[in-house]
Amino acid sequence: MHLNEALIIDYLRYKAGRPLKPKELAAQLGVSDANYRKFRDLLKKMTDEGKLVQLRRGRIGVPGEMSLVVGPISISRTGYGTVYNENQEPIVIPPDKVITALDGDKVMVRMESETGDDLYGKVIRVLERAEQKLVGTFFKGKGFNYVIPDNKKIRRDIYIPNKDTKKARDGERVLVRLTDWDDPSRNPEGEVLEKIGLIGESGTDLLTVIKKYGLPGEFPRQVIEESGLAEEYFNDAEIKKRRDFSNELIYTIDPADAKDHDDAVTVTRTKSGYRLGVHIADVSHFVRENTLLDKEAFARGNSVYLPGMVIPMLPEKLSNELCSLKPNRKRLVYSIIIEFDKQGKELSWEIVEGVITSRAKLSYEEVQEYFNTGTVTPKLKKIAENLNAARELAQLLMKNRMADGSLDFDLPESKITLNKKGEIVEIANRVRLESHRLIEEFMLVANRAIALHVFRMAQKFLYRVHDKPDLEKLEAFSYLVSTLGYRFPVSPNMRPIQFSHFLDKLKGKPEEEFLNELMLRSMKKAVYQQKNIGHFGLAFEHYTHFTSPIRRYPDLIVHRLLKKLKTGKYPVELNKKLDTILANIGKHCSDTERTAEEAEREAVKIKQVAFMSHHVGDEYNGVISGILNFGFFVRLNNLGVEGMVRLSTLDDDYYSYDERRFRLVGKRTGRIFQMGDTVAVGVMQVNQIKNEIDFCLIEPKAPKGITRKEKTLQSQRRRPRHRRRK
Repeated sequence: MHLNEALIIDYLRYKAGRPLKPKELAAQLGVSDANYRKFRDLLKKMTDEGKLVQLRRGRIGVPGEMSLVVGPISISRTGYGTVYNENQEPIVIPPDKVITALDGDKVMVRMESETGDDLYGKVIRVLERAEQKLVGTFFKGKGFNYVIPDNKKIRRDIYIPNKDTKKARDGERVLVRLTDWDDPSRNPEGEVLEKIGLIGESGTDLLTVIKKYGLPGEFPRQVIEESGLAEEYFNDAEIKKRRDFSNELIYTIDPADAKDHDDAVTVTRTKSGYRLGVHIADVSHFVRENTLLDKEAFARGNSVYLPGMVIPMLPEKLSNELCSLKPNRKRLVYSIIIEFDKQGKELSWEIVEGVITSRAKLSYEEVQEYFNTGTVTPKLKKIAENLNAARELAQLLMKNRMADGSLDFDLPESKITLNKKGEIVEIANRVRLESHRLIEEFMLVANRAIALHVFRMAQKFLYRVHDKPDLEKLEAFSYLVSTLGYRFPVSPNMRPIQFSHFLDKLKGKPEEEFLNELMLRSMKKAVYQQKNIGHFGLAFEHYTHFTSPIRRYPDLIVHRLLKKLKTGKYPVELNKKLDTILANIGKHCSDTERTAEEAEREAVKIKQVAFMSHHVGDEYNGVISGILNFGFFVRLNNLGVEGMVRLSTLDDDYYSYDERRFRLVGKRTGRIFQMGDTVAVGVMQVNQIKNEIDFCLIEPKAPKGITRKEKTLQSQRRRPRHRRRK
């Protein structure tokens, strides 16, 4: 009998119907003496992973049959844990029964009670730590040292013995490793692995983010050397094999400071409508399969863009030089040429390996200036008419996409300007220009055509998919917006067009920005996978990522797959392995993308907090973006900075939290604070260790003889200091 995990679990659950000792189980399954050691190893592995549980007297059983549940635990800031059972029902773990589990750990939970619809349990074993390394702030106490973790879901300080401090300074940011925590009555112990720096020191803020999220550092020497050798693949023989687009009017449009240009475009009018050429850097020609360079690119998954710096997926020799579509340089590309009719509908396309010479490196601002004024600069003289055609086509494509129900979350993106020392000069919301939308439309239509091309061939592929939203989350969103006077009916079979119509209603409203964001949060994350389920947010039945292989590994894989499909089918040996390959790449790259997004978001927040630390006492206008039982969040207009007005600073009344309607209500005055309200606030306090900003509400009229700024500063002086956690 061929033993596997499923067979063992099924036997214990159904055939035996009770826990058995390993030797009993081996005998009943017919395991020979020669295979017994391998059998015991398999049982140990399954026990370590929580698929089996070892009981007293040595018996082994199936967790689900003994009111035991195994899975990752999610711990809230209030200390409550949640683990889901096989039926995806949440099991609530009270704070005193979490024992030594930390957020994300794999745990074994014993069911203890059921109250109404709620299930309750207790953690009885931590099977696997989610992370052993943590970032926090080091403090020297009286007789002992400790680190306060950045992760607010970890509610214990980490004790650091004197021998393991690496001479960290009081208040210094550090990377620590957990070394011991078996007793919930004591704090966990750890050791300092690396000193990051004091808050305010140059580079400390971004290095903190890099260490916290485990982002890669410098490329290994062998990878750098290998990238240098890739130039030998760029030769005359290769150029002759490809279609020559050098005589066409092709150009790039990117941020002004961009160095990694991986897409170039050209648009011409034809008798039937338009011809769009999307030319993408042929990274797959230089990054060969199974090389050190390829393995490093896979491990990174994508480039990460932090304020003032880039952690690239590929070494600069490739990302900024050999693969970058620089002007007046011959470059190898993978191109898709799409024919459209006069209404912007695709008629046909062709996918070819080519060589181009970009005629110009344009910035979004330069193109937008031309669109706004019609002024033709010397740089645009030969390209102006092409840009006009491109503008016409992009407008048609966007109009068609919106008509199909594609969602356009026009969320503000933070723009942070740094000087050469890395100091913040300015923060603001990045303006989304028509020139941005033009390139977006061309990349979207190219990605969709590539996906449809392979789908029609009925071959395995890596798609970019976005599943339908979860009904429960949509119902919560619907209820929330109803408290603000909006109607958003939900049903199991909702289509993107219904979301699009709702977003249209929000245009120009004060609450538009945060309701856009809340709707986005109610949706599932887009991921990479082999199974094509379409892209709900874009309202596309077929979609992939083809247009950014310099900074995204899935795009590089898509290029490779396309080249292997030139005959319409994959080689037999590759086809056999492709299911596993695509599953691994899809999951890994979805994970690295999520990590990059979280890191980028936190880096922006850190820079915003640092900037606001120089503006204590200043006043701003903003919109209430969130309500809690102890205060409300305010997002500042034109800055994107978010901070909190705490109830303890509101002295005109006592306020109660109306949880059902997501608002705060004054008990005496009936005054209401709810999401979407416009308010004026003063910056009262900035805590760079906690990465938090406290605002105080500025009333329409300040007391006579006292300026608003003085009142803000007085409020800040009255506010008690928080005691340091021990």
